[in-house]
Amino acid sequence: MPYRWTHGHSAPLAEQAPDPAPVWTLDIWPHRSLSPEGFVAFFGITFLMVLVPLFSVIGSPVLWGLLPFVMGALALTWKMMRHNARDAVEKTEELLIWPDRMTLVRKDIRKPERRWEANPYWIRVEIHKKGGPVENYVTLSGAGRTVELGAFLSPEERATLHDELLERLARLGQPSQ
Repeated sequence: MPYRWTHGHSAPLAEQAPDPAPVWTLDIWPHRSLSPEGFVAFFGITFLMVLVPLFSVIGSPVLWGLLPFVMGALALTWKMMRHNARDAVEKTEELLIWPDRMTLVRKDIRKPERRWEANPYWIRVEIHKKGGPVENYVTLSGAGRTVELGAFLSPEERATLHDELLERLARLGQPSQ
């Protein structure tokens, strides 16, 4: 699953808080369907498949006419895939849980960071199985606002995350519904 719970971990954002060690830290990131090894394999196979038709024109002036376009297409594919991989790393959600507060920090691509903070005692964790914009829409309500959690997770992952969050809040001794 593209999220990870950490117990008693001191995250970089938490160091700015009065208590540098949250009880729970949740890091959520988008699915990354292509690992670095997968990228190498994909690009190697693509390169070989593009070169196969060029073998028929080796030694003729047509090769020099086609080569810039083929290499340009490969370079553009490389650049776009690396740009996409860089953007995927920039989009994250971090939920920090202390006994007296919860902080959600959402980082989007080329946008300012958004923060939400409330007291866990007063937070309502809800899952909207059908009524939300997506199936199993998870929201946190508190401090006069309602925010979404796990925007880029699958419906099954959001349902699991909802249950895990309720369990962790119960361990803190906080009512969450």
